[in-house]
Amino acid sequence: MPLTDFGLDELVDQRPELTIPEGFDQFWQRTLAEARSYDGAVKAERVTEQSGLRTVEVEDVRFPGWNGEPVAAWLLRPRGAEGPLPVVVSYQGYCGGRGLPTEHLFWSAAGYAQLVVDSRGQGHDTPDRTEGDGTQWVEGFMTRGIDSPEHYYYRRLITDCVRAVDAVAKLPGLDTDRIVVTGASQGGGLALAVAGLTGDGIAAVLPDVPFLCHFRRSVQIAFEGPYPEIVKYLRWHSRHKVAETFAVLDHFDGMHFAPRATAPALFSVGLMDPVCPPSTVYAAFNHYGGADRTMTVWPFADHSGGCGSNPPTQLAWLRERGLGPA
Repeated sequence: MPLTDFGLDELVDQRPELTIPEGFDQFWQRTLAEARSYDGAVKAERVTEQSGLRTVEVEDVRFPGWNGEPVAAWLLRPRGAEGPLPVVVSYQGYCGGRGLPTEHLFWSAAGYAQLVVDSRGQGHDTPDRTEGDGTQWVEGFMTRGIDSPEHYYYRRLITDCVRAVDAVAKLPGLDTDRIVVTGASQGGGLALAVAGLTGDGIAAVLPDVPFLCHFRRSVQIAFEGPYPEIVKYLRWHSRHKVAETFAVLDHFDGMHFAPRATAPALFSVGLMDPVCPPSTVYAAFNHYGGADRTMTVWPFADHSGGCGSNPPTQLAWLRERGLGPA
């Protein structure tokens, strides 16, 4: 896989002009206030025996998300650990759900609790009941409800992800002062959005090869993955509404959440990534509002980033900041 974007010397200076829509903050304040207005308990059922695991406790969690609708998650923690534990809230890649508990053992093995959040409509356990709202012209989720910010799919998904952080306070044995949000690709973009919307509510954010950043450039140069869904939509269905479409997407751009985020941040980027071009990752990174921000660069990586080398890097970085288990 060759380089598909700028070289590293140029990337570190990528700071494109922001196109934050008027009323951006009010839009998200209203969205989250509406979601939080719904009553709904956070429910957790112990299902450890079903997983066959001996060193990890597993709970099947449901918490209220967008419109008060239940969102599924797994809560994993080291068996016998005394709380309160630092907790990693993890979001999933595109078209992936929470999967099985056995797919998420790294953080509990390192002594953390982990809340693995399902993605509505993408996973099997959280349906997108409002998927008929608005417009969808092509496959996937990128153009679902893209006719307006009110209808767009990622309004619902990002709201779910913020509400997952809210749910941590309702689950016993977790330390609300040590909440870390993370994810790769779509999960990284969601983690960045949550960091921008929750302020002091999280202790750190770990966005790996983040998706949903700098839409205007991404759709021009990404030739694999979900961004081409938007290209197809604009090519065949909305060729005269390009400006209007990007005005909607601006409400969900990680580059616009980044200046509002202040928690310590560890990003990662693959310089040969054809799905989330490195210039779009640096666009969010260079606009990030927190002073403590670090980029892990994988020079010969595609969208897989650092693969198995990345979690130990994250673990060491968190421990340096006092965010490891006692």
